[in-house]
Amino acid sequence: MTALRAIRAEWTKLRTLSSTGWLLLGAVAGTVALGSAITGTLDHRSCDTPCLVDPVKLSLAGVRLGQVAVVILAVLAVTAEYATRTIQPTLAAVPRRTLVVLGKLAVLVGVALAAGAIAVTAAYLAAGIALDGTGFAGPVWSDHLDQRAAVGSIVYLGLIAALAAGLGLLLRDTAGAITAALFLLYGIPVAASFLSDPRWEHRILRYSPMDAGLSIQATRDFAAEHIGPWAGIGVLSAYAGGAVLLGLLVFAIRDAR
Repeated sequence: MTALRAIRAEWTKLRTLSSTGWLLLGAVAGTVALGSAITGTLDHRSCDTPCLVDPVKLSLAGVRLGQVAVVILAVLAVTAEYATRTIQPTLAAVPRRTLVVLGKLAVLVGVALAAGAIAVTAAYLAAGIALDGTGFAGPVWSDHLDQRAAVGSIVYLGLIAALAAGLGLLLRDTAGAITAALFLLYGIPVAASFLSDPRWEHRILRYSPMDAGLSIQATRDFAAEHIGPWAGIGVLSAYAGGAVLLGLLVFAIRDAR
């Protein structure tokens, strides 16, 4: 019952944050809008032969934008308690710190997965409309590769929430945790792009959390990916798990001020 009480308490705190609804809306809207905008510009007549354009992956390109809102939400859910000094009442109600962390993760990952499911479904529907008349077929729900891309993108957003929450626990500072998360996601690929050696660029992108994790979206031209789809999700899981474990360790041994 204590675990359920911790989850209920974290859900109450999250839904009463004024920013929660707007950030979730931003995650969905950003994912759908960017994917729809990109797929709407495609034209099969201008595609080389053989055509390696992946319309399904492009329809989900907005995940790269929508994840920013997920990061901010997850970090705020953790660090806001330090800013408002409500972490002490939280620990008074649930003294076992592990349960507090697990409650936060259950709620944040659950909300991210739900938002991801809505965003991916809407992105697929919008892509079907945007691709009409372009010569490209839209996502097909019965195709196993399209299904993998959709499910993988939802799982990706859940892992992003866990990663951001772990960094929030570790740093206890909103700006610092958001900056660290965004650097891991966007900074590493940007830095890799400045390398003159393509082999090192490939190695870095292979283990970059965003590029590795989003390899799950590919449905064609797999040779262009730096890592396999599920292996890439495994890399992102390692980042998220490491951040959560370090955050939990620091949360367990230091005071709550």
